[in-house]
Amino acid sequence: MLKKLKKLLLVLAASGLFLTGAAGFTQPAQAAVSSYQSQDLSLDVKAAIAIDASTGQVLYAKNANTARSIASMTKLVTVYLTLQAIKQGKLSWDTKVKPTKAIAKVSQNTEYSNVRLDSTQDYTVKQLYQATLIESANGAAMTLAKAVSGNQVAFVKKMRALLASWGIKDAKIYNACGLANGNLGSAGYPGVGKNVENEMSASDMATVCQKLLSDYPEVLNTTSITKLNFTAGSSTQQMTNWNWMLKGLNSYYSDLPVDGLKTGTTDKAGACFAGTVNKNGHRIITVVLGAKHANTQDASRFVQTAKLMHYVYNNYTLTTLKKGTSISGASTIKVPEGKSETSSVVIGKTTTIWVKKGAKLQTALTKTSVASPIKKGQKVASYGFSTSSGKLVSLSGRKLTTTAVATADNGTANFFVRLWRSLFGK
Repeated sequence: MLKKLKKLLLVLAASGLFLTGAAGFTQPAQAAVSSYQSQDLSLDVKAAIAIDASTGQVLYAKNANTARSIASMTKLVTVYLTLQAIKQGKLSWDTKVKPTKAIAKVSQNTEYSNVRLDSTQDYTVKQLYQATLIESANGAAMTLAKAVSGNQVAFVKKMRALLASWGIKDAKIYNACGLANGNLGSAGYPGVGKNVENEMSASDMATVCQKLLSDYPEVLNTTSITKLNFTAGSSTQQMTNWNWMLKGLNSYYSDLPVDGLKTGTTDKAGACFAGTVNKNGHRIITVVLGAKHANTQDASRFVQTAKLMHYVYNNYTLTTLKKGTSISGASTIKVPEGKSETSSVVIGKTTTIWVKKGAKLQTALTKTSVASPIKKGQKVASYGFSTSSGKLVSLSGRKLTTTAVATADNGTANFFVRLWRSLFGK
């Protein structure tokens, strides 16, 4: 009894308040994404990754955190900023812009993928956008950069800031199109070497694709076009999409309805491809860097992409947990200061999880207690996912999670109830 009295005095001395904090929770250490499940599939590329487009769940990775040259996949960042400027009302599809003489010179170099531009002629943002995505036109991408930011250096700074805001810290960005800096003549980035190229890791490029598809899904309306004419004045050039996995082109797979996104090729980068496919109602994103590129007819990057996409669909099953689902063994959370000492919780939003065939999905709350008061529908914790065969990780490197929400209000118990619980554990 004496011990309990001492405990009471200590409690009363503490400003007359009874404080019991919720149990501490430390985020699980970031799981390694770099070579996730790489032992299951041998790809003839330098780096690769496959993710779920919605949740960012990593389904495969090979050297995915190593930065490499990304070539014209750079243009996906340029396109994002263009679409952002249109959404913000700073540009419209009909906005007309002239390329500089330096940009026009790049566009007229037949060694690169281009539509021919003239520095005395106006082009609409829509024309340039289509040419950037379909023909991978370097001059068109640079002209979009001019339309958005006024000049190439200002646009590069905007690209870097955007990537940093997404948590991409180790990217090296020098231009809007992906060519080596020395190939851009006087339009090149000042103060850096001629051989410098844009670099990102496969996982960072997957983040770019995920953000683009999430914020501007309409981009697929253009990335899925196989052929389109680019008409300027009296001249017309037919553009053919470099993504040969589109229906009607020579690397099409009937069981893989690919509808985007972007290729990239330089001698340094090799053949690269950021692809996406929506099959059975679930979209994935794949990135391959440094595939073979023996000549302009080499389809190695698409062969390897198809191999990766088939691996995902053939080796995983989908489990969908609907909003409001109660998880057995993880349906309540402690509320030490609540009127009720526990609250019921359920899945806060419909979540789809990919699980390796033969494995079982395991779901657990990421913390055991929470502070009161609680409102019905309030996020109080997260559910973390794993399987009997190992961890499930997201693109951020953290454990795959979704929200856990309370099913009812739970107010704070009065002082005397909390004091009684502290003293007697009831």
